[in-house]
Amino acid sequence: MRKDPTRPPHYGMIAQFSEAEDLMNAAKKAREFGYEKVEAYTPYALEGLVDVLNNRDDRVPWVVFWCGIIGAALGFLMQCWISIVDFPMNVGGRPNFSWPSFIPITFECGILSAAFGAVIGMLVMNGLPLPHHPLFAAPNFESATRDKFFLCIESSDSKYDRNETRRFLEGLGAETVSEVNW
Repeated sequence: MRKDPTRPPHYGMIAQFSEAEDLMNAAKKAREFGYEKVEAYTPYALEGLVDVLNNRDDRVPWVVFWCGIIGAALGFLMQCWISIVDFPMNVGGRPNFSWPSFIPITFECGILSAAFGAVIGMLVMNGLPLPHHPLFAAPNFESATRDKFFLCIESSDSKYDRNETRRFLEGLGAETVSEVNW
């Protein structure tokens, strides 16, 4: 396998905490210290953690919106083309361009396109399927689903320095601090 020359030599530094409050405090201090590529892993959702990390991504709703609009427009145009150009048929004396009768199909095309946009957009933006992630090899990381809390600072962060980041995480009261390799 070829190595990417632009990729940092390792993924980042991860710290393990036993209490949720410790993780929240560590995340706040990491953001205050200037780290931007910080991610937290917890066994359950922590209220306020997303706001502390400030890494909210709102791209998927926009993809869903535009897929719905485009799908509805294509559904409407398809019906116009069929009823006016391709197969004009006089039904009950109505004109060929009877747009109120196009509304149900237009709506359904919009919903179907939005649903496909949501699924495909989520998969693409999350980088899925992801058969392997470097954090899976981090020591004791499997306990992130049971009872431990983890804070990871990625090496692609502009403020990241291997030794300084390790000292910073150890200074936050982490139980363990480990380097995560690719």
